[in-house]
Amino acid sequence: MKTKFTFLFALLLVGFTGFAQQDEECMTKLSIFHEYVKAKNYDAAYEPWMAVRNKCPKFNNAIYIDGEKILEAKIEKAQGAEKSAFINDLVLLYEQRAENFPSKTPKGEYAAKACQLQYDNREILNKTDEELYNCFDAAYKLDKATFTNPKSLYTYFSLMVDLYDAKKKSAGELFDKYDDVAEKIDSEVENYSAKLNPLIEKEEAAGTALTGKDAQYKKYYESYLGAYDQVAGAMDKKLGDRANCDNLIPLYEKDFEANKTNETWVRRAVAKMYEKDCTDSPLFVKLVNAQHELNPSANSAYYLGVLKDKEGKSSEAVKFYQEAINLETDNYKKSKLYYRVGDKFKKSGSFGQARNYFREALKLNPSNGRPYLAIAAMYAASANSCGDTPFNKRAVYWLAAQEAAKAGNVDATLKKASAQSVASYNAKAPQKSEIFSSGSAGKVISIGCWINGSVTVPNI
Repeated sequence: MKTKFTFLFALLLVGFTGFAQQDEECMTKLSIFHEYVKAKNYDAAYEPWMAVRNKCPKFNNAIYIDGEKILEAKIEKAQGAEKSAFINDLVLLYEQRAENFPSKTPKGEYAAKACQLQYDNREILNKTDEELYNCFDAAYKLDKATFTNPKSLYTYFSLMVDLYDAKKKSAGELFDKYDDVAEKIDSEVENYSAKLNPLIEKEEAAGTALTGKDAQYKKYYESYLGAYDQVAGAMDKKLGDRANCDNLIPLYEKDFEANKTNETWVRRAVAKMYEKDCTDSPLFVKLVNAQHELNPSANSAYYLGVLKDKEGKSSEAVKFYQEAINLETDNYKKSKLYYRVGDKFKKSGSFGQARNYFREALKLNPSNGRPYLAIAAMYAASANSCGDTPFNKRAVYWLAAQEAAKAGNVDATLKKASAQSVASYNAKAPQKSEIFSSGSAGKVISIGCWINGSVTVPNI
């Protein structure tokens, strides 16, 4: 029996050495509770696990990996004071793991897990919003790099909004925290996009869906991007009208003199006013100029272009936009700039130029499907002017549907929007009876004007 336990232990915990020098009882009981955990018999696992945890806390990280599962099962079954005790013990377990296996315990991740556990059970633990916010804030400041859980990032910000509504946090603190968490989310989106993009390119080059590990990684990266997309939307919804121009302008006016040389403050103020469409305010001009004086950059050049656009000087605006793109060295950020500029051309009706910028955005970040939806929308808006017959005008919608479909193929966060757009465009295109009566099935239709493309009529 002893030989069997030792063999199992060696197999399951590859990479650990020095078993002979370790406590014999701890080795045996670890193998016992690990087998029970594998069988999901958490009640049976509890006693031998606690024995090893108390006697040999540094023996093996399996104490903490399996212990988390054991305590989660206990929490799920327990009620009242017993439930509270198990919750507090799991919080303690996270702390003990960090103490005994620091190299295997990302500080921000596990501190945030402890806070989230307490938040999810705040009623039974009788925790206040202030206590919980302080817990998340401490975890974030402890190790921002590994505080990446989408749910916890949202909870952290949501608590700030609740404290603001309770008049325990100022508007400045609220907006600063929004910017801080939003920038963190954007950095994680950039991280997972960079990992996903080569897989998207590989899939497109092959013309077939990925298989094996590539398919698993793709699904994993997409799931995180989807979660961050949901959190970003939820944060904007939670913030709501608290960050409208009526609130932002007086706050930034009041704080401008004290912060006009603070590059981060100025950059965030400019971005927030632009995002909330407060660009008609003289303060926006003052902030943009201050940003450019502090650090001429891609961002400041872009906003100078926005100012020129507002003055009706579109040719000067384009120069600034191009300067912004040239200054940006990060592909993810450069892609966002291409998209922004493309969107400006789209809104002004310069569809050909807009498409050029959208396509450049796609080259730099192929897992972002929004440029495809924008191109599809421009095709649809041009149907009446880019076709030479009633049938051919409506055939443009097939081309729009094809572009919209690409968005869902490369961007999991847009699958629903992509499918809705495809259905809408196909409904506006010629139907089967019209294809039959026109005798156009399978024919290639040339589409003129700025689109300068072609589309094949579906066979029926």
